[in-house]
Amino acid sequence: MTGVRVTDLVKDFTVRTGLGRSRFRAVDHVSFELVPRRTVALVGESGSGKSTIARILSKLETPTSGTIEVTDPHGAAVTKRDYRRHVQMVFQDPFASLNPFHSIAHHIARPLRVHGRTRGSDETYDKVVEMLARVGLDESFASRRPHELSGGQRQRVAIARALAPGAQVVLADEPVSMLDVSIRLDVLNLMGRLQREDDLAVLYITHDLATARHFSDEILVLYRGRVVERGPADDVILDPHHDYTRLLAASAPDPERVGKVVSGEAVTDRSMLDNSRCFNHYTRQWEEAEERVAA
Repeated sequence: MTGVRVTDLVKDFTVRTGLGRSRFRAVDHVSFELVPRRTVALVGESGSGKSTIARILSKLETPTSGTIEVTDPHGAAVTKRDYRRHVQMVFQDPFASLNPFHSIAHHIARPLRVHGRTRGSDETYDKVVEMLARVGLDESFASRRPHELSGGQRQRVAIARALAPGAQVVLADEPVSMLDVSIRLDVLNLMGRLQREDDLAVLYITHDLATARHFSDEILVLYRGRVVERGPADDVILDPHHDYTRLLAASAPDPERVGKVVSGEAVTDRSMLDNSRCFNHYTRQWEEAEERVAA
């Protein structure tokens, strides 16, 4: 069973300011661990650094500093050659993540061939049908094009494609945010079932506190690139300590507060928000930024 340990991850971007350049820190000393059969959720508003972390883990971005250790089921370090077979990503937009010119069978067959999971066209097709069945789609979908599928069906195909190489770590970047509310729970339950069947380690990225609590075991709240609160999902959602976490919770739709967006008790002045400290629910203590370690 593959696991990932992220330690002191930092990512700086160079930003043009007129004729000069400045540095923007998108991820600031973030640490966490992904283990089989458990889900870690990264929660925060747009621009908090969630997707940047996922892009770094998927090798789409290079970290400025920090370490990412990936170990295979035998405890050995995963080589660069095998990294993508072990770690795969499910993107946010199922309308853009699939090539409209190719069939669904092509999308799933390609990673099977690239990673040497099958030999010959017959074996590859049989595996494609098997992967479709695992995500609740029958063989008739193999010959279709992405535009012939609904958003939920496309995201199921994207999940099947991610698991096709035999991935043990799944990076789910807001996988249900582009879907109708009526089918979001079905997709999350599908991912939960596949996680149990394959002992997957999952990084779930979202701005939705409700789905984070439903789907994850641990939640890390990100604000301006730093973790400001971390702990078991129920503890973070039901007993938030950091002002930013409270603001997120108060901003979530609540049928008991019709017509109200943010509670009067919430911190609405962002200049008062402090990301130099993190409340750790495991230790029940506040930690300074430079003292943070993976839980």
